[in-house]
Amino acid sequence: MQSKPIVVDASGLVAGRLASVVAKLLLRGNAVVVVNAEKAIITGKRQRVVEWYMKRVSEWRTHYNPEKKGPKIPRRPDAILRRMIRNMLPYKKPKGRSALKRLRVYVGVPPEYANVEKLVPEEARLQNVKVQYVTLAELSAAVGGWNYG
Repeated sequence: MQSKPIVVDASGLVAGRLASVVAKLLLRGNAVVVVNAEKAIITGKRQRVVEWYMKRVSEWRTHYNPEKKGPKIPRRPDAILRRMIRNMLPYKKPKGRSALKRLRVYVGVPPEYANVEKLVPEEARLQNVKVQYVTLAELSAAVGGWNYG
């Protein structure tokens, strides 16, 4: 295992592709820090992405099973990205759990990682500039999980 973590900048990267790259790094035994999680993007029209995510949030409590309480779907941008990465790991097995413990996801850039060289994976970049997209900050604000001012 490395002593220094790999710092990944999520600004302008497609969240799903970024999650797969980070999951592979974690499974190889690397510690990974993701910064600027609020600037990662999800492709698609804004209204459709927000409706899809709100449907996931609202499906937990139903008429036939009212005991399901609490927001089990993350709403903050760093938690949304962390959940995406977790879903690409075998997190119910020891290898996946230990990999997830080596992951840190931050909104913005913490001072200790401000001057560190950041990795920007090319395979996670947006390839078609004409595609509409939503940042995780906008999605989080739309579902009521985060106010980014």
